[in-house]
Amino acid sequence: MTELATIHSSGRLRFTQDERTAYLFLLPLAGVLAVVAVFPILYSFYISLFSLKLTRPNRVPFVGLGNYIDMLGDPNFWDAVGRTVSFSVMSVVAIAVIALACALLLNQEFRGRRILSAALLVPWAIPYVANGLMWKWIYDSNYGALNGALLQLDFIDKYMVWLGDADKTLALIANAFVWKEVPLATILLLVTLKSIPADLYAAAKVDGAGLVSRFLHITLPSLKPGFLLVILYETMMAIRHFDLFFILTEGGPGDASHVLAWRIYVETFRSLSFGTGAALSYILALATIGLAYFILRSLGQKQQ
Repeated sequence: MTELATIHSSGRLRFTQDERTAYLFLLPLAGVLAVVAVFPILYSFYISLFSLKLTRPNRVPFVGLGNYIDMLGDPNFWDAVGRTVSFSVMSVVAIAVIALACALLLNQEFRGRRILSAALLVPWAIPYVANGLMWKWIYDSNYGALNGALLQLDFIDKYMVWLGDADKTLALIANAFVWKEVPLATILLLVTLKSIPADLYAAAKVDGAGLVSRFLHITLPSLKPGFLLVILYETMMAIRHFDLFFILTEGGPGDASHVLAWRIYVETFRSLSFGTGAALSYILALATIGLAYFILRSLGQKQQ
């Protein structure tokens, strides 16, 4: 307390020996983070202010916010935004509903629950590239497992070109994304379920509340923190997702799966327009941050 009083009275910031040692050990980590994280972020913003194209590397005019204005005024950009929103809404809603059902099931005591819990983690453990290749085989129009199963069950009379149908492409990619993401969402909701006091259910039973009433008035309100985390995380993952679009369709058929993440890739690495690609990346990042803030403000206030 005497040392703290001396510091406050002098108005000067002083560190103890332990604090100086801690900062000394943290300096290498801070340097690495500055090199691999902070510098690329700042440099990409710097690039977004120039018309940088590798097809003419010697002519890099400064355009200020011109790249941002051009992208926001491009109808193709807004088409990509619409597809991104559709994909994100489909995915997040499906993940939340399926994860809730799985969490409620795993929260019960029954034989084989541990085995089922372990099996649930398999999709989460598979890398995104392997997951994409697996679903590409399942959707294959010549020897895919989906066509084979539906044909055996007499739901179809011939093999279908699933990923060649523009009306079904986004839903099929969302299905692969949901399969991969449901396990993590289930774990988050299951942890939240485990934290609900058993006394609440006991009191509700004494008051004559049925199963549906207990679910609506105890389980769902208590799950709000878990749902907030699931919706926030999965929304951010869906908005910026790229792997499955690259592996399954490469933006096709036509531009049916031309989402924002794919458009950034095309602008940067196919058109070699690094200025517009960096501008698109910042637009996507700012939109993601803004949406995350909106979710936290809206759902977080309701939670409180």
